[in-house]
Amino acid sequence: MAELFFRQRDGSVKKIDAKPGVSVMQLAIQENIRGIDAECGGACACATCHVYIDEAHIPLLPAPADDEAEMLDGVAAERRETSRLACQVIVSDALDGMVIEVPERQF
Repeated sequence: MAELFFRQRDGSVKKIDAKPGVSVMQLAIQENIRGIDAECGGACACATCHVYIDEAHIPLLPAPADDEAEMLDGVAAERRETSRLACQVIVSDALDGMVIEVPERQF
């Protein structure tokens, strides 16, 4: 089990215990994290689950695949070095303590 921390748009932080194997997007939807819309349901086709991952955990994630990188080119909020689509980030025990920031906007 990994503890993940969602920094929401209003600055509040919500701690969530996450089982390995679930995507960060699925977890956000289950836990009612506002600002992660996930309109395509996790198909990497809409970029409405764009998030910022804390820098300490970026090296623990695989690099974005070509389809994710292409979708990140069209995100509504600023694209950063730490930008990822939450549907493509799979929880593992190694991600314990990861902070996920919800961007100001998805559209």
